[in-house]
Order: sequence, then C-alpha cells, then structure tokens
Amino acid sequence: MTLPDDDLCLLPATRLAGMVRAREVSARELLAAHLARVDRLNPTVNALVTLDVQGATAAAAAADEALAHGAAVGPLHGLPVAHKDTHLTAGMRTTFGSPVHRDLVPTEDELVVARMGAAGAVRVGKTNVPEFAAGSHTTNTLFGPTRNPHDPSRSAGGSSGGAAAALATGMVALAEGSDMGGSLRNPAAFCGVVGLRPSPGRVPTFPTALGFSTLSVQGPLGRTVADVALGLSVLAGPDPRAPLSLPELGASFTRPVLEDLTGLRVAWAPDLGGRIPVDAAVRDALTGVPDLVLALGGELEQACPDLDEADEVFTVLRAWLFAASLGPVVDAHPALVKETIHGNVAAGRRLDGTDLARAEAAHTRLHVAVADFFTRYDVLLAPTTQVVPFDVDTEYPTVVDGTAQADYLGWMRSCTLISATGLPALSLPAGRTPEGLPVGLQVVGAHRADQQLLEVAHALEHGLGWEVSTR
Repeated sequence: MTLPDDDLCLLPATRLAGMVRAREVSARELLAAHLARVDRLNPTVNALVTLDVQGATAAAAAADEALAHGAAVGPLHGLPVAHKDTHLTAGMRTTFGSPVHRDLVPTEDELVVARMGAAGAVRVGKTNVPEFAAGSHTTNTLFGPTRNPHDPSRSAGGSSGGAAAALATGMVALAEGSDMGGSLRNPAAFCGVVGLRPSPGRVPTFPTALGFSTLSVQGPLGRTVADVALGLSVLAGPDPRAPLSLPELGASFTRPVLEDLTGLRVAWAPDLGGRIPVDAAVRDALTGVPDLVLALGGELEQACPDLDEADEVFTVLRAWLFAASLGPVVDAHPALVKETIHGNVAAGRRLDGTDLARAEAAHTRLHVAVADFFTRYDVLLAPTTQVVPFDVDTEYPTVVDGTAQADYLGWMRSCTLISATGLPALSLPAGRTPEGLPVGLQVVGAHRADQQLLEVAHALEHGLGWEVSTR
C-alpha cells in the first residue's frame, strides 16, 4: 500500500500501528515520512525542541528486524512519538523549558516514557513546554514559542503545546503530556486534537517527590479518541512506587466502540453554571452541541455540579505544590525563573497548616458534591477553553468576554475547576471559528470512569465527523 507522506502521517495511530504490524509500511518508511514533515513544518511551528534522528533511525530499523524475525511486538510498535520536555528521557536532554536545566541529560526514563518505549514506540524527540510547565501558553527563553498549526500567529496552548502541535501537523503519531490546570486539554483544544486528563492514579507518575497529590496527572494525546485509548492502554496500570496508582491493567482500556448516546444522561454546562465567562467565538462554535447529543439519542439537561469550592481547592493546593517543588529552584536561581513562578512560590510560602487543612476539607466536600451529581448524570459537557487561540506574543488573556481576569489563571478556569474535582476529562475537537481556529468540547466523566468517558467521547466524535486539518 502506498500513500503520499502527508496522508500517511495524518492517519490515526491505531491505523498506523496496524499497518506496521501487517507490514504494509515499514517502521523505517513511517519514520522517514514523519521526519520529512518535521523538516518542513517544525521551523514554523516549533513543536519539537530536541530531535534524535540517529537514535530514531536505529530504533525503527530494530523494529523492522523484530517483525521480520516473527518476534512478539507491542501495541505501539514502530510508531514515531515524542515526549514532553518536562518528562525525563535517558540519554536525551530534558530542559523543563528552563535555562536552569538547559544541559540536563537524565540517566533514566520517566515511567510514561519507559512504558511507551516498552510498547514499541520509536522516540523521535522532545516537545516544547512553558518554563517548568507553568501556564497554558507554550513559550520559554530557551526555545521560544510553539505556534498554532492552524494559524502560526496564535498560541498552541500549553503546557503540552508542543505535543499537541506536533500531532496536529503529523510530525508524530502519538504523544504524551501532563495536566494540572488544563495542560493536556487546553492545547488539544487550541490545536484540534484529543487530550485526556485521566483519573488521578490511572497513569502512575514516577519519579515524583509528591506522590500523594491528585492535582497533576499524566496522560495521552492523539488525533482521535481511539488513538487516546490506545495511548492510555499503554500508559495505565499499577506501579508499586506510585502510591495513588490504580489497580486496573492498561489493557483493560479497550478501543471505544460506542457510536450513539442512547440511554445516557448528559449534562450541558456552557458556562459551568454561570461560574466562568466564555468568549462569543467559543460559544458560537459549540451551539450545536445540545442538538448533537439529542440526535445521538442522549437525554440532555442544562446542569452543572456544585463547583463553588473548586477555586479554593485548586488555588491553594497548586500554590503549595509550586512552593514545595519549585521553591528550591527559585532560591538557587532567582534570576533564571520567570516572574509568574516567583509569584506562585511566594503564594505557597504564605500558606500555613490551617490553609491546607481548610483546602483539603473543601476538597472532600467537592468530591461528595460531584459524586452526588453523577448519580443523576452519566457525563458532563462544557467548553474546554474560555477563549480561542490568542496572539502568540501575548503571555495570557487578561479579559474574557469583556470580564477582566484577576490573574493569569483566570482565563483557564474552565479547566482548573474540573481539575480540582479529580474527575477524568477529555478535550474533543468540536467546531471551528469563522477563521478556522479549532474549538474544543470538554467531556467530563464520573469518578474513575475513564473507559465510559472514552466511549462517550468516541460517540460524540463520530457524530461530529471531525478530521484533523492537513497543513
């Protein structure tokens, strides 16, 4: 089977994996096609900041040799992938987007990197991030900004912006990232791909100094929901070193097959119950969501869980995490760390035990509130982002739908409020602005209901008929 490189590189990862196993295309041919797109598109988009052509070429050759000798192969065998530049990669620099770590070359792989490698993926390089993954616009002083594949004058989102842009442009077949306040969902929405924030513990995080925190998780990005399910099947599964890791094996997350929503109770919250302003361009792009749900057989109500305490939970726990993890970096290298990180660390250091106890009590009440909500509904739908991709030279939007935002987290509350709940959430491409910019629909599942979330998202994707644009 022969396809033009552009068509080949934009096929779903599930299809590419099957083609490699069936020897319809070799791993070396697949890598060459993706590297050709890197050469052509990365100078504009700036999604990949480290590239290892020699290592990837050797890995692709080894993948072909394994198939030729009838060896058992993993589910990602031969697929070109890239890793977030905050995730440790043995023998490949990991900068965290910071001059503090510009020359860091780890000796071990982070768990998500190791699992993708063990599943047969071919490591191409590292994807760009904001400094220390702080913020939802991917830019830093080492590498500059990642640009939106649909309009290079706009942001690709963040903090997994390099990963989302690389996927949307066909430079990699599959990617991974992390999400504290929207860092998988936000760039997926801005770039027109799918990003999954799994349940805390679904994808174990190791190494980490704060293994009991539920706020930041790691997860997959792909061009389709089925691709994300494939990624989750590799990344998920218990690890005894990660205290929150859930017991279900990754293989239990199967390719979603649901194609309608018959019998499912769907809650639609276009402004999260009046809690967030949403720009008109986002609202307009998602106006067809209620009709789509009904056309797919779902039961629809406009409803939202009680998220009134989610702001305090997220803000306090995030500041504490910043102080604990980045405080020593700020102390040692104050001139090399951006101002917003200084501010977050300072906010964390102003907290005391009473503040943390109050936030954790609110966290518990929030969990009970959303658990009660999901006894009445199977899934919650809301906008992924409150704005469309903004100017690449702007650090963050200060006004949303005419409402001034108090700080650089304000425009991200569509995601941060959901992060605080600990619920699994996915961003699905669901529309475009008149200028052709993607708009994401956030699909939120019940507590630990990751597989059902994938099924619902697949049905919505099927109804939307979205295709990643070729550039």
